[in-house]
Amino acid sequence: MADRHAIAVGTASGAGSAAKPAAQTNGGPRTRRWSEQRWLLDNTIRSVGMDWDQPRSLYLSAPCGPEANADFAGIRQRITKLADASPAFEAVARRREAKAQAAEQDQNLVTARENYYMAAIHWAAAQWPIDENNEQNKFYNQRKRECFTKYAQLADHHVEAAWIPLPGGKSLPAWFHLPPGYRGGRIPAVVSLPGMDSFKEMGVAVYGDRWLSRGLAVLAVDGPGQYESPVLEIYFSMSAWIDTGKAVVDWLTRRTEIDPSRIGLSGNSFGSFFGTIAAAHEPRLRAVAVSAVCHEPGFHTIFEEASPTFKMRFMYMSGITDEAKFDEFRQSMTWEGHADRIRVPYLCVAGEFDELSPLEHTDRLMKALPGPKRLVVYQDSRHSVGNVPAANLGPFPPILMADWMAATLSGQSFPSEKWYVEATGKIVKTPM
Repeated sequence: MADRHAIAVGTASGAGSAAKPAAQTNGGPRTRRWSEQRWLLDNTIRSVGMDWDQPRSLYLSAPCGPEANADFAGIRQRITKLADASPAFEAVARRREAKAQAAEQDQNLVTARENYYMAAIHWAAAQWPIDENNEQNKFYNQRKRECFTKYAQLADHHVEAAWIPLPGGKSLPAWFHLPPGYRGGRIPAVVSLPGMDSFKEMGVAVYGDRWLSRGLAVLAVDGPGQYESPVLEIYFSMSAWIDTGKAVVDWLTRRTEIDPSRIGLSGNSFGSFFGTIAAAHEPRLRAVAVSAVCHEPGFHTIFEEASPTFKMRFMYMSGITDEAKFDEFRQSMTWEGHADRIRVPYLCVAGEFDELSPLEHTDRLMKALPGPKRLVVYQDSRHSVGNVPAANLGPFPPILMADWMAATLSGQSFPSEKWYVEATGKIVKTPM
């Protein structure tokens, strides 16, 4: 573990003196659409902004609290092409880290922890456009871990680094959080899985987190292929995710703080697929909640019809640089033959017009589940569920999931239903 941790963290210097390694740009995957459509992508960003493919600036800002609003307003102005993204986030990360260090030196520890948290989010966001394990990506990862470690030391609740052993000797990076005010005893826990373009550090908000506020511990994990894991050469595969369910539950059941009979799993976006595979092979998980679905077997729509960045990113996550080999590989990516093993309660929150994963595939998955299930569809919403009247006037999707998870882990039951949340906020319920 010491060597692995050294790869991820290394020897860090202060924000003012840390020198960024020169970027390397030729070792990652390349695709036909990327080569042919890069000009179109940059023109789209120039016209629409950095949130051209998904509301990235919103979901990155939300866990940081209101002080980060100005950071993201400036970043949105600065990013007018894809190449602007890493430098824009790096500049803000350095500023936040410097503020955190100054506050810590002055013993303003609350201010320090808030700025260390925001710095970690910005350092991680700077990694997003980099689809190879070059020195720049490793440097950003190092700064992210250093800042989040400092935040963990100053946080208003217990936070610790966790390493989840996998077969073969490697370990998944994670952070373990206990609710503020935890005073002992066994409590429920949720395993939090991010999406393709998000990361474990943002899985728990700096304040008022939806899971912790409900008395749940959180194990926020970068699973195989996710964010920090490929930096550690832990890549996506179906077998790796089958192993992951058992690995995270094994880790949690060894913790004296956790009730082993009340462990749930939550996955967002591609985490909805990863989490489904993990849960299918780990019966000790007692509840599964997923949102912003990625359920199309083979994933043609997201990889061949959406932004070319998605396919590039997932090829990196899989450790594959040849497009033809990846196209063959992705045909094995399916919940079919797995989902029918899930017998515990399953909540799925989706947008009616998901542009990355047609809803027909989610309908098929829900029919395959033998246990209690609830499918919640928001009228007019796209992949990132929200920012439509149905989500504003009806149940707020993240809170709906948190309430459902807390209730389900406490033993409450519910009928199998489909909920359609209309633009007025009205919920139309039909049996499943």
